[in-house]
Amino acid sequence: MPETAGAHNRQVNLIVLSVIAVVIGVITGFGAIALRYLIAIIHNLFFLGTFSFEYDANLPTPESPFGAWIILAPVIGGLIVVFLVTKFAPEARGHGVPEVMDAIYFRNGRIRPQVVVIKSLASALSIGSGASVGREGPIIQIGSGIGSVLGQWLKLRPWQVITLVAAGAGAGIAATFNTPLGAVMFAIELMLPEFSARTFLPVVLSTGAATYIGRLAFGDEPAFLVISYTQHDPFVPLSVDMLPLFVILGVLCGVASWLFVWFLHWIEDRFDAIPANPYVRNVIGMSFLGVMMYGFVTWTGMYHTAGVGYATIQAILNDALTVWWLLALLFAAKLVATCVSLAAGASGGIFSPSLFLGATLGGAFGAVLGDLWPNLGFSPVTFALVGMAGIVGGGTGAAMTAIMMIFEMTGDYNITVAAIVAVACAIGVRRTLSEENIYTMKLARRGHNIPKDRRSHMFPIRNASEVMEPIAAVIDMADMPDDPVRVSDMPSRPAHALVARGKHVVGIVEVHPDRPTIPLSPILRPVGVTLEGNLLESVLKRMEAHGHVAELVLGNTRSSHVDNVKGVITRDSVVDAMLSDYRN
Repeated sequence: MPETAGAHNRQVNLIVLSVIAVVIGVITGFGAIALRYLIAIIHNLFFLGTFSFEYDANLPTPESPFGAWIILAPVIGGLIVVFLVTKFAPEARGHGVPEVMDAIYFRNGRIRPQVVVIKSLASALSIGSGASVGREGPIIQIGSGIGSVLGQWLKLRPWQVITLVAAGAGAGIAATFNTPLGAVMFAIELMLPEFSARTFLPVVLSTGAATYIGRLAFGDEPAFLVISYTQHDPFVPLSVDMLPLFVILGVLCGVASWLFVWFLHWIEDRFDAIPANPYVRNVIGMSFLGVMMYGFVTWTGMYHTAGVGYATIQAILNDALTVWWLLALLFAAKLVATCVSLAAGASGGIFSPSLFLGATLGGAFGAVLGDLWPNLGFSPVTFALVGMAGIVGGGTGAAMTAIMMIFEMTGDYNITVAAIVAVACAIGVRRTLSEENIYTMKLARRGHNIPKDRRSHMFPIRNASEVMEPIAAVIDMADMPDDPVRVSDMPSRPAHALVARGKHVVGIVEVHPDRPTIPLSPILRPVGVTLEGNLLESVLKRMEAHGHVAELVLGNTRSSHVDNVKGVITRDSVVDAMLSDYRN
């Protein structure tokens, strides 16, 4: 792991780390409760003009007594969000998970304490006032922030801080959705660079504690109730001959997931290009959302595109929304509303919108089949469930998380095979169209590439600057001495000297701490270049692809002039990094 010398020097054993993780789970569980009550207060104030903690997102909100003035609700809420985020914590803008991943891979797991507070307020305002975002992204960032702050306060080693960050993220998911197994899979697939007993156990205990706290407040019912529970016969016979339909739905979900990823960042670029301050951009976007949700409530009696959208999902799973063209329209409207919300500066997650998109897309698919073959018993409900898993899996790239969470959120295990098939197809199609998922695309555009494969250890995500060996001397080939170069201040560990022609490095020679001289041969070459902030994984891939014996670690430029070389990474230094990781 990347590590700042002297900043983190304490390492606790697994039992102590697990106890700390339980504490994080408990705190995050109460944080999830507080966030939901805060959303309830704000939602009731903005939409109904009352102060109340009573709010069930799965039930439609009554039409506002404010009439058309409700259009201003997301505008007012959005302006407050922009102020909070701009003034106190820019990391709280957007859907949160990319910032947590960035902290894990590029900042030693460090998340600023104020992010926890500002993310809570900003997300509650965004969701409560009608922005089309979810509450899972905020609680993930809040739980991760709690884990990070506690780990930093205890001055733990970076790998242990990162483990606590992942534990907080899993705890947030578990408490929000009552999905302990899905939360563990979320942490493993998207948060943890290392999967081992020392990281897995704290995450499991944290999510378990958070789930228990959440159930004390909200009960142990699944997040959504599916009407098929009350019927003896399944809607669709989930036999082998039905699997081609779920392959087709999985492909559709893959294309929809890619569209979500692409359109979100396309809209963000368009809003960023508006020559105005963030407040003006927010007013433009939120006014559009206000008009959209007012139009829907006037037409259908429901604010379909506002907030988390659970009421619409529940209506689909209750078999109350079965018109294919309306479901298709809701899919398009929610896609636009979510992307505009985030582009305009809202603070909230994309998981809930993904569930909405999957339910409407799958529901529309099932409704079309039902219209074409009315005697075969097709229903939008089964396909909506599979679509939810498909969009979540395709958009995030987390296959097991998507499958497991849909099971836990609905309690319907009859769709196991169908969900697996659809999720696999969705991820395959989306990765064909876009290597990056909804979380990593934002970081890739910053130049922060997140490893796509899970590892059994953390050393591949060390920064190059933490693995490099020091430069002992510089030897110019133009006036190469006949005898080995004597060095008065030899390094205390293996190092290398640069062999240069003028200011251009052509190779390196080894320097040993127990020898007072630098040999003039053999000159090791070819050597490549990498930046000091790059991950070791990318360095290794570059060395292998180009056959380099070493990589010169540069500062903030790719110029390989002697003055810009900070150190050298060789195969031996990589092995030392690996062994050091196992020692730690």
